[in-house]
Amino acid sequence: MASKGLSQLWYNATHNLVPKRERTEKRKPLLASLAELNLRQWAEFWTGWLAWSCDAIDFFSVSLSVTNLATQFGRDTTSITQAITLTLLFRSVGAVLFGIISDRYGRKYPLVLNLLVVSVLELGAGFVQTYAQFLAVRSLFGIGMGGIWGLASSTALENLPVETRGLASGVLQQGYAVGYLIAAVINLTLVPEQPHSWRALFWCAAGISAFAAVIRLCLPESQIFLKAREDARRREEQSGHKSGGLQKTKIFFRETGKMLRHHWMLCIYAVLLMTGFNFLSHGSQDLFPTYIQTSKGFSAHDATVMTIIGNCGAIAGGGIAGWASQYLGRRFTIIVFVLITAAFIPLWILPSNFGGLAAGAFCIQFGVQGAWGVVPIQLAEMSPPAFRATFPGVAYQVGNMVSSASAQIESTGGEHLKTTIAVPVSSTNPTGRQVVPDYATVQGILIGCVAGFLLLVTLFGPENHGFEFEKHRAAFEEGGGDDEAIMDEDVLEGRRQIDSERASADGASNDEKGREEMIERV
Repeated sequence: MASKGLSQLWYNATHNLVPKRERTEKRKPLLASLAELNLRQWAEFWTGWLAWSCDAIDFFSVSLSVTNLATQFGRDTTSITQAITLTLLFRSVGAVLFGIISDRYGRKYPLVLNLLVVSVLELGAGFVQTYAQFLAVRSLFGIGMGGIWGLASSTALENLPVETRGLASGVLQQGYAVGYLIAAVINLTLVPEQPHSWRALFWCAAGISAFAAVIRLCLPESQIFLKAREDARRREEQSGHKSGGLQKTKIFFRETGKMLRHHWMLCIYAVLLMTGFNFLSHGSQDLFPTYIQTSKGFSAHDATVMTIIGNCGAIAGGGIAGWASQYLGRRFTIIVFVLITAAFIPLWILPSNFGGLAAGAFCIQFGVQGAWGVVPIQLAEMSPPAFRATFPGVAYQVGNMVSSASAQIESTGGEHLKTTIAVPVSSTNPTGRQVVPDYATVQGILIGCVAGFLLLVTLFGPENHGFEFEKHRAAFEEGGGDDEAIMDEDVLEGRRQIDSERASADGASNDEKGREEMIERV
C-alpha cells in the first residue's frame, strides 16, 4: 500500500500537473459560458461572494484595531492577538456544524442562520467592557465564522457551468480581500471621526452581515441541491420505500462515516494543504498593520493605506489566477503564484519608505491571494461530491485551527528579535533611535518557510480538474455518498429543460419590456 501511495504521488507530480489538451478543448469559451448564465446563477454567485466578504470584514475588525484594543484593555500586542488565535481555533467547530446542516438540509437557510449568528456576535463584541468578555465573545464568534466559507463556496460555485468555475473561484475568494478592504476603509474614515473608536468598526461589520443574511433569504434554494432532492424522491417512488426526515439524517451520518473511511488520506492531505495556505495568508495579513506601525514607524493612517494597496493586489491576483487555472491547471497555477510570493519577500521587509513598503504589500498579496484564488475550486473538485459544503469547509477551518497561532508566533518572535529605527528626538528618545520588535525579519522567515512547504504539498497532491460534481447524488439517500453515485439522467435532463425554459422566459420578458419602452418613447 505504501509503494502504491508513493507511485501515486510521483504520478501527480510528473503527469497530472497540467490538464490534458483534449479535456480543455471540449469546453465552451469562457465568454460564451458567462453570456449564458441566467439571473439566478448570477444572484447565487454574488450572494456567496457577499457572505465571504462579510466574513473578512468581521474577522479583520480585530487585526485593524490591535493598537486601540491594547489601549482599551491595558494589554500588550501578544495578549490582543490571542483573540485572533481563539477565533481561528473555534472555526473548525462551526465548519463541521454548519457544513453538515447544509449538506443535509440545503444551502439557503443554513447560510442565513450562519450570517445572523455572526452578525449578533460581532455586534456584541462592540459592547464588551473587559478583556475577558472580549475573548469570550470572539471565541463564540469563531464558531459562527467557521461555517461561512464552506456554505458560501458551495452556494457560489455549484450552480455555475464548469467553464466558468476557475474565474469564479478567483473572484469568490477575493471577496475576502474586498472585505478586508472595506474594513480598512471604515477604519480609516469612520473610526477616527466619532467617539466610539474601534467599536464603530465592529458595529458596521455586524450591520453588513445582517444585510447579507436578508439578501440570501430573498433568493431561492440552490438549483443543484433541488436536483439532488428530486432525484432522491424519484428513487424512493421507484423503490416503494420512503424515508422520513429522521431516517434521512441517519442515512446522512452513515454515508459520512463511509466517506471518512474511504477518503481518510484525502482528508489528511486537504488539512495539510489548508494549513499551509492559512499560515501563508494569516502570516502576511493579521499583524501587517502592527508591523508597519511598530517596526517601520509609520502612523496608523499610513498602515491602513498600505493595507488597502495590498488588498488591491490581492483582488487582482485572485482573479487572474482563478482564470489561469482553467487552462493551466489548479496546482500548476498555485505553484506559480506561490513562487511569485517568495520572490517578493525582500520587497516586503527591506524598504523603509512608504512607496517601497506599499509596493511590497501589493506584490506579496498578489502572489498570496493569487494562489488562494484557486483554492475554492480545487477543494470543490477534490472533495467527495456529496459533501461539497462539509469537506472543503472542515478542511479549510482545521487548517485554520492548526495555523491559528500565526499572529502570536510573529508577535512572540518580534519580542525576542529586535531592531532599531529612527524616531524624532524627544525627552524620552534623546538619541533619536528606538529599539522595536523586528516583525519584518520574523514575517520574512515565516512566509518563506510556508511557501516552501506549500510548493511540496501542492506538487505531489491530487487534482480533479473540470470535475462535474453537480451530477452527483446527495448524501441523505442510501449510497448517495459514493463517488460513483450519479443522479438519473432523466432528472438532469428535466432540470436542464426547466433551466432552458426559464432562460427563454427571461429573454422573452426582456424583449417585451424593450418593446414597451420603445412604444413609450414613440
